[in-house]
Amino acid sequence: MTDQARASQSLVLRISKAPKLADARAARSKLADLDACEDLQALLADAPALRDLLLGIADHSAFLWRLIRQDPQRLLMLLALSPDHALERVLRKLRDECDAAASEADAMKALRMAKQAAALLIALADLGGVWDVAEVTLALSQFADAAVSGALRYLLRAAAREGKLVLRDAQDPEAGCGVVVIAMGKHGAFELNYSSDIDLIVFYDPETPAVPQGQEPSVVFVRITRALARLLQERTADSYVLRVDLRLRPDPGSTAVAISLPAAFSYYEMLGQNWERAALIKARPVVGDKPLGIAFLAELAPFIWRKYFDYAAIADIHAMKRQIHAVRGHAEVAVAGHDVKLGRGGIREVEFFVQTQQLIFGGRRLQLRGARTLDMLAALQADGWVTQEAVDDLSAAYKFLRTIEHRLQMIADEQTQRLPSDAQALKDFAKFCGYGRLSSFEKALTHHLRLVERHYARLFEHAPGLDTGAGSLVFTGVADDPATLKTLASLGFQDPARAAETIRGWHFGRRPAVQSPRAREVLTELVPALLESFSGSGDADAALDAFDAALMRMPAAVELFSILRANASVRDLFGDILGGAPRLARVVAMRPHVLDAAIDPALLQAPADETAYDGRAGALLNKAGGAEDFLDGMRDLAQEEMFLIGVRTLSNLLDPLDAGRAYAALAGSLVRACLAHVERIFAGEYGDVAGGRCIVLAMGKFGSREMTASSDLDLVLLYDFDEARAESDGARRLHAIQYYTRLTQRLVSSLTVATRRGRLYDVDMRLRPSGGQGPVATQLRSFVTYQTNEAEIWEQMALTRARVVAGDQSLGVEVDKNINAVLRHKRDAIQLQKAVREMRAMIASEKGEADPWDLKLAAGGVIDVEFIAQYLALRHAHGIPDILAVEPAQVIVNAGRLGLIAEADADRLAQAHRLYSTVMQMMRLTTEGPFDPAKVAKGVLRRIAAVADCPDFARLDRQLVESRRLVRALFRKLLD
Repeated sequence: MTDQARASQSLVLRISKAPKLADARAARSKLADLDACEDLQALLADAPALRDLLLGIADHSAFLWRLIRQDPQRLLMLLALSPDHALERVLRKLRDECDAAASEADAMKALRMAKQAAALLIALADLGGVWDVAEVTLALSQFADAAVSGALRYLLRAAAREGKLVLRDAQDPEAGCGVVVIAMGKHGAFELNYSSDIDLIVFYDPETPAVPQGQEPSVVFVRITRALARLLQERTADSYVLRVDLRLRPDPGSTAVAISLPAAFSYYEMLGQNWERAALIKARPVVGDKPLGIAFLAELAPFIWRKYFDYAAIADIHAMKRQIHAVRGHAEVAVAGHDVKLGRGGIREVEFFVQTQQLIFGGRRLQLRGARTLDMLAALQADGWVTQEAVDDLSAAYKFLRTIEHRLQMIADEQTQRLPSDAQALKDFAKFCGYGRLSSFEKALTHHLRLVERHYARLFEHAPGLDTGAGSLVFTGVADDPATLKTLASLGFQDPARAAETIRGWHFGRRPAVQSPRAREVLTELVPALLESFSGSGDADAALDAFDAALMRMPAAVELFSILRANASVRDLFGDILGGAPRLARVVAMRPHVLDAAIDPALLQAPADETAYDGRAGALLNKAGGAEDFLDGMRDLAQEEMFLIGVRTLSNLLDPLDAGRAYAALAGSLVRACLAHVERIFAGEYGDVAGGRCIVLAMGKFGSREMTASSDLDLVLLYDFDEARAESDGARRLHAIQYYTRLTQRLVSSLTVATRRGRLYDVDMRLRPSGGQGPVATQLRSFVTYQTNEAEIWEQMALTRARVVAGDQSLGVEVDKNINAVLRHKRDAIQLQKAVREMRAMIASEKGEADPWDLKLAAGGVIDVEFIAQYLALRHAHGIPDILAVEPAQVIVNAGRLGLIAEADADRLAQAHRLYSTVMQMMRLTTEGPFDPAKVAKGVLRRIAAVADCPDFARLDRQLVESRRLVRALFRKLLD
């Protein structure tokens, strides 16, 4: 092209538009500041269109006017060339200066000067009517490409100088460098807006020869990526180049800023989400080892372009549309304060209209795989998916709204799409957009917004609703959706941002249970309803945390998700469990089917007694195909029934004291079944012992029927046999002592061993004669002799709660008779008091009694009540055997009724024991480990207080303080 031809195409001669002025006097005053630039004044005298354009810029854009004032000669250079030629010159200079940069400061200076020139040039061509929207967005994208390329080329050379890289060609450092930068979003589609972030993903080849031996590729390329972002977005005296967003990479919350290609491919193949498919439609390798990026995206094509989408996947795509309804303007088309990108009828709706249909149909239609929005709108029409009217309306609206977006961003070089809310500012902005009156601007804007809204609504009119009654809930993408945070707060989440990040983590597959595509797709539909259930639990944050912890432990979750999705009452129950009973939540996580039992009215109302449990345990015993099947069946039965007891207690269908009896009844049935199972096996292996009989004695809280969800089993096994024929009669013979010792060991193993279904109980046999030093099985004669002649007072205190729970009935009668005889021995009252006091003091010394929330050990707590009951039983059973009972509270009631202590004292002790037992039952059900109110969710504290009939936890605290004081006073009164 000749110089004359170039001059005829110069930017100054092609200007045909200018903004309307809001303050003409101020604009002229600003322009007068440039009078010192004679060349510019001469040009303005001959180009009135340019003068109008500069006045408009001076009036409306502080950012652009600053660029003009800083360097009028730069303005003249840009005006003298055609805009294409000027941009080419700017980009060529940028490349040359970055290639020649001797330091990072030099490279940063070149990048920022180029940004200023490009920003001014593109604004002049846009505002002056020289370029249309497509040309403007292309030019912005070309500059971004050049800036990222210049920065990366400098960094590659710098790494080579440091010995971190070996470049194939020093003149072309990108060739074979092993790292590629992928542009995403509008940048990738050549649709960048005026003041946009650029979304980049950096991939590298871990096997690249560009990284010398001894260097770790991940370290090298992460360092380069961080430096790349810093070079582009760090603000210096010359401002910045581009804001860089690296969060569109696979799972940005847990991955490095540069990702190896094999790791990325594995992620997309196993964990990629539908919104990531949509984002990758616009992916484009822009700098670095481009062939590497092209090959990777080609390999990824089956992930992006599914040939078939099932309904769950389509529902997940529809869920993505909720992201755009995140800001003001969602409910209605508006002007003041409207967001032209995210608001109703905005740019995002046009883009989503196109992208969702590309995702659904592009797997089978290659012509629908393009990146540019307007091109794909036309392609959808040509392929028969949308009407020509939709294409015309949406194309016109897209161009209009993109132009408005650029005007908003030109004012101060800010990434904003929101129209001014202030009336005067909105009038001024309308003039910047070329409208003389605000009403004309409003009319044009609302016309386009409503057209977009109408076509968009038609596309999604049958889409499944994924909001809640409380508002929008969106967890696609990587950033917090403002409306979602507001909704979460209204649902009771104290930290909405943390809740949102937790849920996004599920969609990224950060938990084992959600690493299958099917699990994540079902989860998309489930989450809104599930969060509402968590809200109703009384502690939404605790429920969410418990669910997240469960997902971490679960190998799979589709079954659980499907159960929860299908039944609202199950979801509500699940929310209650997660918000208030983590022990039960863990059962659900491991065995989702228990939820079915929990909502079956027949099962919830079924008797929780030994007869019912014996029937189920007996059925398992009879049909078990082998030892493994039997043990697994016992564990299934225990988990289901313990879960039901917990649910009934949590739901106030079962009194906490009755829950203790139910847990004990269940344990008794399981022990009986396990003993029968072990005896049957032993008879097959070793035969029978002549006259052989055995029983299991329940001790501790098992014996007194006061078990909790976390109780272990205190057991003693007693046996008897014909001493004249002490050997078993099987093929493999054993002496009776050895026989019952091994049988006891096998029984304990059947109760404690961990199978694929988990464990049943922990078993403690230290209450047998001689404790841990004695034989695990005790002959009745030895037991009676020991208890009569050798046992210490504390052992006889423990015997007050002993009861036979399994084994031979006739032997059980004899054991009961002998225990009763031991308990009825006459004892010296003074020595008994002294022994009980010393025992209590020893426990306090060894285990402490200062923690007020250890209701068992605290001074005036459960042990004090139990020791009083046991003292009274041993003190008076000789003369008044009616005092005896295995339940400490009943012993105290008996003592008051029989006149052995004042009835008022008996009432106080019984009430304290009930309070302690009730509170401890709920504590064990709802918390794990030592109880610390400061670390327990408020909803759980309210639940614990409620079960004790207290209006709040503070009142319960005061009531417990008073109870401990009264109990300790009575302990001293009765035992001193």
